[in-house]
Amino acid sequence: MSGIVIIGAGECGVRAAFAARAEGFDGEVTLVGDECGMPYERPPLSKPDANGATLKPICTAEMLAAKNIMLLDGVAAKHINREASCVRLSTGEDLKYSRLLLATGASPRRLTCEGGEHAVTLRTIEDANRIYSAAVKGTRTVIIGAGLIGLELAAELVGRGNKITVLEAGPVPLGRNVPQPLAQRIVERHLAEGVDIVCNVEVARISSRAVELVGGQLIAADLVVAAIGVVPNTDLAQAAGLYIGNGIAVDEALRTIDTNIFAAGDCASVNFSGLGLQRFETWQNAQFQGEIAGRNLAGASGVFRPPVWFWSDQYDLGLQGVGQTIGKATAQRTLSDDAKILFYLNDAGQLVGAAGLGVGNAVAKDIKLAQKLIEAKVAVAAASLEDPTTNLKKLLKPAPAN
Repeated sequence: MSGIVIIGAGECGVRAAFAARAEGFDGEVTLVGDECGMPYERPPLSKPDANGATLKPICTAEMLAAKNIMLLDGVAAKHINREASCVRLSTGEDLKYSRLLLATGASPRRLTCEGGEHAVTLRTIEDANRIYSAAVKGTRTVIIGAGLIGLELAAELVGRGNKITVLEAGPVPLGRNVPQPLAQRIVERHLAEGVDIVCNVEVARISSRAVELVGGQLIAADLVVAAIGVVPNTDLAQAAGLYIGNGIAVDEALRTIDTNIFAAGDCASVNFSGLGLQRFETWQNAQFQGEIAGRNLAGASGVFRPPVWFWSDQYDLGLQGVGQTIGKATAQRTLSDDAKILFYLNDAGQLVGAAGLGVGNAVAKDIKLAQKLIEAKVAVAAASLEDPTTNLKKLLKPAPAN
């Protein structure tokens, strides 16, 4: 009997399986995951405890059994036969489906320089354990890439007594999605903690003991970590004849060009009307898209709408952001303990993005309310956003007409 098959047993895939059941689907639901063991969350991998990598399960075997969801762990999907509506597994079995979800995620970019194989990446629990086992006190660690993951690792490893050098090809750290004023404060904290950050550099080669830059400079290294972003896992979809554009292209209902095949999470690129294909690499996006895709697999007709939220913890600083945070902020709110939130308005005066930085969860409440304001599409005054005595929750109600 065919049912729902979900390829990818991470946050997105697991959410989809439970959402399909919540929508009332009573046929077979099968999760196919190429890692052995129960599904686990990936964000904690860069935020270990004193004993090493933190393994935080997404669900338990009992939870899956209660919803009659079958998990095939340690099994990879090798080929999709769209005409026969089946997936060839690494076990040699053909798994029939009536609806298929590709939640295949993304893989770390690999260094292409000479000796790039000496650099480790961080994506799985095995990767994390390898890094933390090697990063004993006194280890000279070079992290290539000054994005969120690279700097989260830098914060963790310098605290373990490592000598940290972060190399960045771009002109500034955190240049991709963190507003410059907030990025600068994070960088200053890293420098104060003893982390060396070098921008505008290119790696020429890596040996077992050093990183050589273009120009000849050698940086001693006992451990090299590549944190240069990820690429969506699209090989399976491409081989099946699905359209690829910065990910597996889907409509706003997360459906591919094959009406029985959906894609969601890091691997999916959503075609928004008038905006083109957009892909989102956040934990909340994996949740949101997984739940929408799961319900649609079961016959619903939901659509995905941004914004999605992201966060990063470095030292005692908590960074949170939501929506479009590129360019100059329209308004800035200063909270207690020097926590700051930047707000971004469009030409209609509607909030489209917000990002904040403070100690611990100082900005968490306001960023959550900012997400609601973006979703509500109400016009707000910059002065109200700047005033820390103005409760953002009150701005959710549009002003009465004159």
